[in-house]
Amino acid sequence: MKTVLRSQELTCPSCVAKIEKALKALDGVTEARVFFNTGRIEVDHDSNLVRADDLVKAIRAAGYEARVTPF
Repeated sequence: MKTVLRSQELTCPSCVAKIEKALKALDGVTEARVFFNTGRIEVDHDSNLVRADDLVKAIRAAGYEARVTPF
């Protein structure tokens, strides 16, 4: 499954790295891509192991806000 999120708080490349690391640490996440210029976050994951709200929680735990958006 692919979930798309948005964050308006991406101010530097280290933000991208922190969010990608937090997401990839979750069981069930196979890929996480953060696009600095647009704030778009794409996460490929097994929906049986990790839900969209788990992704948002991981991003918040890394110190950023995000919300799920439609494709």
